[in-house]
Amino acid sequence: MPHTRRYSSSERDSRASYQDRYRDRDRGRRHRHRRTPTYSSSSDRERDRDRRGRGHRQEGSYVRSRSYDNRSVEQRPFDRRYCEGYRRFDQSRERDRDREPHGAAESYYPRDFSPNMYDYRRGREREREREESYRRKGSRRKHKRRRRRTRSYSASSSRSNSRTRALSVRDDEEGHLICRSGDVLQERYEIVSTLGEGTFGRVMRCIDHRRGGAHVALKIIKNVEKYKEAARLEINVLEKINEKDPDNKFVLCSLRGLSCLCVQMYDWFDYHGHMCISFELLALSTFDFLKENNYLPYSIGQVRHMAYQICLAVKFLHDNKLTHTDLKPENILFVNSDFTMSYNVEKKREERTVKSTAVRVVDFGSATFDHEHHSTIVSTRHYRAPEVILELGWSHPCDVWSIGCILFEYYLGFTLFQTHDNREHLAMMERILGPVPSRMIRKTRKQKYFYRGRLDWDESSSAGKYVRENCKPLRRYLLSEAEEHHQLFDLIESMLEYEPSKRLALADSLKHPFFENLGISEAAGTKSWEGNRDISR
Repeated sequence: MPHTRRYSSSERDSRASYQDRYRDRDRGRRHRHRRTPTYSSSSDRERDRDRRGRGHRQEGSYVRSRSYDNRSVEQRPFDRRYCEGYRRFDQSRERDRDREPHGAAESYYPRDFSPNMYDYRRGREREREREESYRRKGSRRKHKRRRRRTRSYSASSSRSNSRTRALSVRDDEEGHLICRSGDVLQERYEIVSTLGEGTFGRVMRCIDHRRGGAHVALKIIKNVEKYKEAARLEINVLEKINEKDPDNKFVLCSLRGLSCLCVQMYDWFDYHGHMCISFELLALSTFDFLKENNYLPYSIGQVRHMAYQICLAVKFLHDNKLTHTDLKPENILFVNSDFTMSYNVEKKREERTVKSTAVRVVDFGSATFDHEHHSTIVSTRHYRAPEVILELGWSHPCDVWSIGCILFEYYLGFTLFQTHDNREHLAMMERILGPVPSRMIRKTRKQKYFYRGRLDWDESSSAGKYVRENCKPLRRYLLSEAEEHHQLFDLIESMLEYEPSKRLALADSLKHPFFENLGISEAAGTKSWEGNRDISR
């Protein structure tokens, strides 16, 4: 039988005092839960006051409740301020607190803090460890939701230094990424300025630190699912284009020169829910230049050069079983939009002449492969082909129709079909190009636009008057009787053929007489118009 350990008298005294001290501590804990402590006499009150002054708090500071660690970070400063009242009763700890810097974590604990008591730093470390284990064990969906709420820039992805709190990655109400000049994304792209904004998102001018500091255009898509899906489709198309023409180099062949002439994608990535695509940096769109030049039309030579490049670029897409579906002047960008300024004495205004008409086709968010599902409605209204309006199905020829409308706008400075209504659009077509073919009328499901095989249109209405006053047969828009002007309109007429099967193919358009006067420098995309203003409009 094991014998009981024996202690000397001195050991028993110290052990008894040790037990008494902890018994007093437990009694003090029970007293704290009472609303008002009761005392049998004034001596008991004095004794309890002495015990509270000399006892447990003198050795180990104020004991916090066990639920302290579960409180929010915002609540802890309140608790610390509340504890200040307890310190006023202890003069020695008041002196210690005065020595410490105001607000320091150490000022809440005495220098002789017992190692057996709660260690704030170790508690924080344990709390961090619990968060890390929860983060590892949590479900993927919860993890993604939490990461989306608390995501932040890394030290290299923010302008702030490592000692300051990282900036949160936030979106505005419309889903745009909130960013500013100087921010760095992916430790690579430093934002310089905003180039443009659309329904899809924003395009930012950035410095690409992995391309030797070259400037690029970074397209940042809204954190909205439908726009993100369109961006994924665009990335797929651009990757296919890069496979066919990886360096976007000019390749000579029998037909003057063939080049992709589509914007080149450098990189893409997902940045906290925002699809981002890095492109070569281009200049103003052909529409923006036209707008800033007071809608002064381009010269016939400039129209020829741009038309040839657009036909080449879209032919490249068609050869690779792609339809762009959204061709318009806004999606044709100059490589360099620098210009010269001259004064027009007759019109008493300054006019700009772009130095180089080298262009690129952009925006492949709506591009569709031949084998993919074809949406019922495509193209921007003013450049929409009749087979799309009548829902007869569409293919490559709908791009050719759009190019015909674009060339007209370059030549005259205004839109050919300025309307927002299907019936009025068809009425304008008939006014400019002649009646819609009866075969197309019979096949369409949109019979509400027709009556007895003809367009149901009231010429005497206000809309009828608008069409009659603003539209006229195509050839009457000619600005000159020179042969090259007639050749241009012959090309436009071939591109604006109602029947898709009869519409001019782009391979044939490149052989059109209008392009016979195209010089080698123009075909190669290096034609300079500086000091060469063509006044034969």
